Amino acid sequence: MKNLTKFFVNIAQKYLPDAYLFAVLLTFIAYVLALGLTGKGPMEILKAWGDGLWGILAFAMQMTLILVTGHAMAASPAVHSILKSLAGTAKTPVQGVMLAAFVTGLASFLNWGFGLVVGALLAREIAKNVRGIDYGMLVASAYSGFVIWHGGISGSIPLALATKGHLVEKQIGIVPVSQTIFAPYNLIITFAIIFTVPILFKFIAQSKDDVIEINPALLAEEPAPTVEANPTPATKLENSKIVTWILCLMGFIYLFNHFATKGFDLNLNIVIMIFLFVGLLLHGTPISYVRAVNQAIKGAGGIALQFPLYGGIQGIMVGTGLAGIIAKWFISISTVKTFPLLTFLAGGVINFFVPSGGGQWVVQGPINIPAALEIGVDPTVVAMSIAYGDQWTNMIQPFWALPLLGIAGLGIRDIMGYCVMTLLWSGLVIALGLLLLV
Repeated sequence: MKNLTKFFVNIAQKYLPDAYLFAVLLTFIAYVLALGLTGKGPMEILKAWGDGLWGILAFAMQMTLILVTGHAMAASPAVHSILKSLAGTAKTPVQGVMLAAFVTGLASFLNWGFGLVVGALLAREIAKNVRGIDYGMLVASAYSGFVIWHGGISGSIPLALATKGHLVEKQIGIVPVSQTIFAPYNLIITFAIIFTVPILFKFIAQSKDDVIEINPALLAEEPAPTVEANPTPATKLENSKIVTWILCLMGFIYLFNHFATKGFDLNLNIVIMIFLFVGLLLHGTPISYVRAVNQAIKGAGGIALQFPLYGGIQGIMVGTGLAGIIAKWFISISTVKTFPLLTFLAGGVINFFVPSGGGQWVVQGPINIPAALEIGVDPTVVAMSIAYGDQWTNMIQPFWALPLLGIAGLGIRDIMGYCVMTLLWSGLVIALGLLLLV
């Protein structure tokens, strides 16, 4: 464990470029693969790339708001106190990394966006509380809890299957979440990972020789604003709690109606709304929330810079048919027994280039589901296998780590070596689950 972890950490530190350059290199790789495998000409591929650059702008804005509203909410005195109390239960570095992995896993089961934000903020508080803890390892343990998100109740692929009009409705109909998210095999796989990843990090922490403690500047708190002796009408309005209360009342009425009419539909936009209005309410005054947002937005640079590149990569993969070629190759070497496992592995490969669950479903669903029906494999298991592949290689794909890293104040090379260990372990759990439980 010690030597393997040290090997991957050293490789990441020495050879892994910044997350932006990682996206650039993936762009080049996708272009070359499309040129060699799809029969498309250079300009056709370039056009697919250019058309895709702006294809995920709405999602990029959602991710930015997840980061900003989550961070601003946590900066309120009440949430800060809760996180501080929770972090205070960890007395040693080993307990710290285990706590971060476990809490993030549970939070990610409820909602992936919530899990990312909670993991990053809890890691910051643990770093303040526990002396001698390796900050990169701590943040990696928090991100590792995210590896189960697609098996949780916000998993985009199982939720898509339960929605009228989904991609393969004609082939398999509407699939309730009782057959996907709450299927026994998924619950066993998901909670096996939630409970064992903290143990994995226990061994990693115990075997680590050198410790890289956090730079105190990353945890520096903003100075409290001064109170004006003679406030102007504008200043009074900025500090009026009544303005916040009225706006929050509107927001909470909308949320109540949403859940009353649609059930527990905790989609990404609703999570952002909850973060926004809870944060506003906890800060009390409009200007206090504005200051918190201004501080939080500093961590969103990676999203603004890199998400267009991933949109371009997705454009190449989908627009040229490259993703379909990869998926069909895995299908060609499958048997009835190995089909879910190889679908999972194909999903892991495709996720490097299409790191969006919804985007990956668009690519693999219409190919893998008919193939599953043809050879007699349960299509719902195959759908979940695609989902597992998507969540699995997130551990070594910086796309989803950007919000967490923005809050934590680290770069991808600081956590990637440890995340490889999570990749290996979770991949083993998922593979055994698909071979033995379905």
